[in-house]
Amino acid sequence: MARLYDVQQLLKRFGIIVYMGNRLYDIELMQIELHGLYQAGVIDRLEYMEAEMVLRREHRLESEYQKKKES
Repeated sequence: MARLYDVQQLLKRFGIIVYMGNRLYDIELMQIELHGLYQAGVIDRLEYMEAEMVLRREHRLESEYQKKKES
């Protein structure tokens, strides 16, 4: 799992489609949904950690992009 698209496909397997119109909010909601799947025991630890790392990276990149755009 290397891209945000991969995480979206993982969530889609469980009927979870996230679109709020703001990429940063989408990533944050995906993190919440991913955590819920892990807590429920639906996905294993490795899959959770890989997806979480992708989401953290994407969140950081998007935050930097939005800050740069505002300046």
